Amino acid sequence: MITEVVNANELVKVDPVFGQASFNDHEQIVFCHDKDTGLKAIIGIHNTVLGPALGGTRMWKYANEWEALNDVLRLSRGMTYKSAISGLNLGGGKAVIIGDSRLDKTPEMITRFGQFVHSLSGKYITAEDVGTTTPDMDLIRDVTPHVTGISEERGGSGNPSPVTAYGVYMGMKAAAKHQFGSENLAGKKVLVQGTGHVGETLIDYLTKEGALVQISDINQARMEEVGAKYGAKIFMGDDIYSADVDIYAPCALGATVNDETIARLKAKVIAGAANNQLAVENVHGKMLQDKGILYAPDFLINAGGIINVYAEIAGYDKAEAMKRTENIFNTTLEIFHFAEANGVTTHQAAMTIAQKRIDDRKKEMAK
Repeated sequence: MITEVVNANELVKVDPVFGQASFNDHEQIVFCHDKDTGLKAIIGIHNTVLGPALGGTRMWKYANEWEALNDVLRLSRGMTYKSAISGLNLGGGKAVIIGDSRLDKTPEMITRFGQFVHSLSGKYITAEDVGTTTPDMDLIRDVTPHVTGISEERGGSGNPSPVTAYGVYMGMKAAAKHQFGSENLAGKKVLVQGTGHVGETLIDYLTKEGALVQISDINQARMEEVGAKYGAKIFMGDDIYSADVDIYAPCALGATVNDETIARLKAKVIAGAANNQLAVENVHGKMLQDKGILYAPDFLINAGGIINVYAEIAGYDKAEAMKRTENIFNTTLEIFHFAEANGVTTHQAAMTIAQKRIDDRKKEMAK
């Protein structure tokens, strides 16, 4: 079905929201607009069976609003399975603010967004993500209690990025053990794509263990700064996907694992922090499996951040958050073994286990 929309005296035909490929039985999509502050945001609530939908707010300069909608749909769905596979009593949600965080973001805009979050009465709990910060979460906390990742000075868990990186590091070590026979990363050639807060901390862990780290980032200045700080080499080639490395760690935006890149990949392990790394999950998960590349499911190994911010809801301390995040190592190995035993991809294995937890809870609620 095609919906016709009159826009600026012009008849435009667009696909309906419910017909979007990324729509996956989402419970609620909220469009937020405030002319005075320039706020244009979308909140996606995918599933609340296990608890309130928790997920960060990403601010990004999307090419168009449909791209933003697609991103929030994919990200919120991923949060459902991230919480489920991590054993958290949370559902999946995500928010995006359309704009350049370096140029367009203002305290007034963030505060107004917080008011929209508050209007959902706790069904959605926000946190920081790409383009937003801990101080932003503090501003949101001024107008709603439905936010996590606030500063430690205000009794929160602070920036979740270091804990996210630790979980990715644990997942990568598990993948190395399964694929190479040892969790030791010393001497392993690792390419980290993206040198943001999570990527930088991951690089720190890797270089301290003795891994041979190469880095890539669209921000040249940032890449050079991180490279100099940790002694990581800047990737100088034209094609990072065909780089001669053991492990590829995507830590920027998603969908970098696709038809074109898989054909060129030489790495034997993919383990990174980016969300939605597989452009088409079932298709590209199978392509990796057929090529003998071990994929550590992103929503499993990058769950350290949500484990950290969940501490503000569940009431455990930083030490407990790190302990729970360290267990990603064991869970990742379990996923690999389940995949082999059942003849499915690692992504399918993780999804199956996560979905079972959600289904079991639905059955309990129906009694």
